[in-house]
Amino acid sequence: MRSIGEMAGDSGLSVSALRFYDGAGVLVPAWVDPVSGYRWYGPEQLDEARLLARLRRAGMPLADIRLVLAGWSSADAALVRELLQTHLRRLETGLSEARREFSTLRALLERREKTLTSLRTATVRLSVRAPELADALDAVRFAAAADPELPMLGGVLFDIEGVELRVVATDRYRMAVARARTTGYDGPREQVVVPLPLAGAMRALLTGEEAVRLAVDGDRVALEAGDRQAAGQFLDHDFPDYRRLVRVPEGCRAVVDVPAFQEAVRTGPVVAGDVRGQDGTPRELTLLRVTPDGSVTVSGDGDEERTGREHVRVAVDRAFLLDALAAGARDRLVLEFGAPTAPVTIRRPDDEDTFSMLMPVRLEN
Repeated sequence: MRSIGEMAGDSGLSVSALRFYDGAGVLVPAWVDPVSGYRWYGPEQLDEARLLARLRRAGMPLADIRLVLAGWSSADAALVRELLQTHLRRLETGLSEARREFSTLRALLERREKTLTSLRTATVRLSVRAPELADALDAVRFAAAADPELPMLGGVLFDIEGVELRVVATDRYRMAVARARTTGYDGPREQVVVPLPLAGAMRALLTGEEAVRLAVDGDRVALEAGDRQAAGQFLDHDFPDYRRLVRVPEGCRAVVDVPAFQEAVRTGPVVAGDVRGQDGTPRELTLLRVTPDGSVTVSGDGDEERTGREHVRVAVDRAFLLDALAAGARDRLVLEFGAPTAPVTIRRPDDEDTFSMLMPVRLEN
């Protein structure tokens, strides 16, 4: 007999996925301990679990998977062959339709770019206190992308509107937003994406308490601090509309003691997931468990078996969570949780306009 953890390791299905398929009646454990609630699987179920993992990776619907598993060991394999062939035709049809839609979208995008393309002639001059801008850059730079396929995300957005300068960075899986107050500019809203190396050079200038000067002229952006300057071309790409991305459903809030919570994340259990980094290595996930009273803890994948308490379970990339906690730069931070599929928001209790968001990771295959 295999425990649920051993079955997960041998089959390629996560513990959460095995629990899900048990609840769905697709792969039911051979025995469940009536006292502890632990699930145990028979030797013959390993092949079924591996087959299930392959079918789910191929995107087969659960209804068809039930029939495949039921007919796999039967003497007549005609039904299984027909189900596999039907699903393959479904995938080929879907791919053909997706190609047509993407071709139309590319044509629409090219038409839009031709309409919107024009030489930038904006000129912006403003002042901002060095400590405020330094704090804002420190709060967001960790979230910028390093993916050459997405150059528009390889920098920090400077969003200038009225007396506010918002700096934003995202790599699709996390996003960070911070604000600094400015003086000297009252023109229309302007946005420029500062390449990450240039943003780093700007941050290196922000060592004093005095105001510094930010200028946007044509396709160049410059920061002057006394007689020192960091300047260069900004990225010729549009940044996503981050204001739409920060609209998340309301949920519960939990205040955490950051040093203790960081230690719990570093030393706590990790759960298995299908997320991989750019080098192909699996990313470690931290499972956050939020109880009805608003407290949040770091949990293991099997804790649900032992506690049975009502909770919201959200899995996030462990390294990303530690980055966001460090960038929060406070001893206490507020974690906001909406639905399990909504981003986790990490805010400063004394500054609601500086926050980061982490996309959750689905544990089920």
